[in-house]
Amino acid sequence: MKAAGVASINKTDIHRILVRATNWVGDVVMCMPAFDALRQNFPESHIAVLARPWVAALFDHHPGADEIIPYTRGLGLFQDLGERIRVIRLIRNSPFDMAVLFQNAFEAALLSYLGRVPLRVGYNTDGRRLLLSHAVIRDAEILKKHQVEYYLALLRAMGWQAPTKDPHLHVGGKESGVVRELLSTQGIQKSDFLLGLSAGAIFGPAKRWPVERFAAIADRAAQQWGARVVLLGSKKDAATCLTLSKVMKNKSLDLCGKTSLGEAMALIKSCRFFLSNDSGLMHVAAALDVPTVGIFGSTNPVATGPKGKWARIVRHDMDCSPCLKPECRNGYPCLISIEPDEVWQAMEELRAEVERKN
Repeated sequence: MKAAGVASINKTDIHRILVRATNWVGDVVMCMPAFDALRQNFPESHIAVLARPWVAALFDHHPGADEIIPYTRGLGLFQDLGERIRVIRLIRNSPFDMAVLFQNAFEAALLSYLGRVPLRVGYNTDGRRLLLSHAVIRDAEILKKHQVEYYLALLRAMGWQAPTKDPHLHVGGKESGVVRELLSTQGIQKSDFLLGLSAGAIFGPAKRWPVERFAAIADRAAQQWGARVVLLGSKKDAATCLTLSKVMKNKSLDLCGKTSLGEAMALIKSCRFFLSNDSGLMHVAAALDVPTVGIFGSTNPVATGPKGKWARIVRHDMDCSPCLKPECRNGYPCLISIEPDEVWQAMEELRAEVERKN
């Protein structure tokens, strides 16, 4: 791929950088190697991250982020317009020398253009090429690769160093302290084997393995591993987690929708193992080097599988998959065909591998 720009960018002229982060937890995690590479290419520059509130915590303790600018949307027509105006004014008053737009949307380019950022780098997606000073022409080959490579390729097209590596996240000390106290009040000690479960997925039911099968795994882990089980997810996953806790024979700690993202990250880091649908928390767990098994249905693990040395997936290939659809008219065969015994075997094998190498 190549960048269509007016001129090459002199790194020594770049003192302040605006980064438009992607909007979803999993996407931000997969973008982290590119964010790390951007910092390495501009070690002395001030980097501000424009991010939606629900992903901002992923940057809170990142040494490469000097500033986080929250960007709230979805409050209504007039409130959203006011928020756009606020952000544009903030960008103008900063001011920034360059914007790197990891988000593909037209609006990301428009905000930096109206904010008078002179150098605007991003993929030529969503009809925004004319708003970019340096538009990276996206080709068909990059769409066949993992999202980690997709974001790294944006920087490589600019001639910047962007080595392939797995995502890595940073957990705050305050959040870790809150989690230690929370677990202690529930009688969970640091020496206990804590199994995290993420049984929800905002994307849709085509990502959600049946709750009864998660319960079967949780009870098996409690009986055979002596595991304590914690349920994690967003507020939208609360009903799923409540059902899961009721179906389980053993007691679990249901924290769905009851923690901030930063606290959820600290909780996941405290886990000895994590089982999840294809979700943002799956990517978080993999990036924290927690042994993780992800269950895939309609989505494509080649593009969005978890990246990490202890990340594994369970998936059944179907003629219709990956369809990338949130719902299925055919009864979700890609998920229903995955039995608890197969998932448990994958977990046992990964646990044994971790114990051998540690």
